[in-house]
Amino acid sequence: MKKRKIAAILMTVVLAVGTLAGCGGGSSSSGGGSGDSSAEADSSDSGSGDAEGITIFNSKMEVQSQMEEMAEKYSEEKGVPVEVYYSSDTVAAHLATKYASNDPYTISMVDAKDVYSLAEEHALDLTGEGWVDKTTQAISIGDKVYGFPVCIEARGIIYNADAIKNITGEDFDPSSIKTKADFEDLCKTLVDGGMEAPTGVMKEDWSLGAHYLAQVYEEQDDPDAFIAGIKDGSVDLAKDEKYNSLMDTFDVLKDNNYAKDAAISAEREVTEQKLAEGEIAFMFGGNWDWSVLNAYDYTENMGMMPVPQDMEDDFSGKLVGGGSKYFFIDSSENTSETQQQEAKDFLNWLVDDEEGQSFIVNDCALVPAYSNITLEVADPLGKSVKEYTDDDLLVPNYNYLPDDHYSICGASFQKYLAGETDRDGLAKEITDYWGTAEVGEH
Repeated sequence: MKKRKIAAILMTVVLAVGTLAGCGGGSSSSGGGSGDSSAEADSSDSGSGDAEGITIFNSKMEVQSQMEEMAEKYSEEKGVPVEVYYSSDTVAAHLATKYASNDPYTISMVDAKDVYSLAEEHALDLTGEGWVDKTTQAISIGDKVYGFPVCIEARGIIYNADAIKNITGEDFDPSSIKTKADFEDLCKTLVDGGMEAPTGVMKEDWSLGAHYLAQVYEEQDDPDAFIAGIKDGSVDLAKDEKYNSLMDTFDVLKDNNYAKDAAISAEREVTEQKLAEGEIAFMFGGNWDWSVLNAYDYTENMGMMPVPQDMEDDFSGKLVGGGSKYFFIDSSENTSETQQQEAKDFLNWLVDDEEGQSFIVNDCALVPAYSNITLEVADPLGKSVKEYTDDDLLVPNYNYLPDDHYSICGASFQKYLAGETDRDGLAKEITDYWGTAEVGEH
């Protein structure tokens, strides 16, 4: 069964176009392979005693250097050797290779869909761990907890309040923009006041297909039933109220885009720089965009707000998000009980120890997923996400889209952005996609 599972994963990886962009337990693990980098703590003077040491696979590139520094410090202070590896390969491909060679990592950082596909065969049951009761984002399958949420991420409209105030002369209140009409009126005010173009639109397929389009599914009462309806023809996507509500707002973003005449040529870094420095006021994105925005001469007051829509429902006034990236501990015979306990201790350290908490919030600038972590999130987008999280105003991510959804449907969405198809044409291409695609295990 396990060999069949690995073979299926490898075949899926070969067929898949790729995976989203920003996103070995045995002591003999080399973590080798194309695209790998690692930090191995020198434990010769660590006083490790009976410690065997753990390996960690990190799939979040932007925190690799922080993970490496943490591993060295943790090894020295705890006497448990820690190695951290990163690979530029897709998560599924990289882990399938490791399992096929019987050389799994002790702890692997993966996306939610990977927990659902791998956990029952490869992950340790963490149900009794103390951190479980401190988060609402852990992943369970049946009555067992397998996925440890590393952080919370959410998406919506990123705004530059200073850029808006420079035109209107008034402090910007994001809660005042509830409807598509509110948003459209504000964009017109900004243009009339001298802002050449108030919005930027990222053309990347992952932004369009995995983030914006995904909200059409996520903001349904039953996303599984909705997708099943698209598949069997009982749901006409082109006439769906939520689809049209979100596309109405996307049209406002599209029509006010600074790169309107060459939308598919716009570079992400240019768009984010314009937002950071206040040349534009709005961009659809997530709190992960801060890692790009903070590279520029950004203005002081920025934040995130829900996508405004002319539709009032249970999803109004909420960001879409939740646990982003998950750790699971290897359960195979290649990882000893000692290593499994060392891995459990590490996860508990992240949640309960002041240094572990600081590592998540201060060093990695992530939004914590645990109620007992009260450290202030440093960046403005993370602060917004934390506020929505604390107020229980997050629409849960739908974590079961096929690996090729964002590349295929994202390409269709790019055609819409470029004016090469209309809204009905986009709906038809998405419907055609679901004619053969299947959601992931859950």
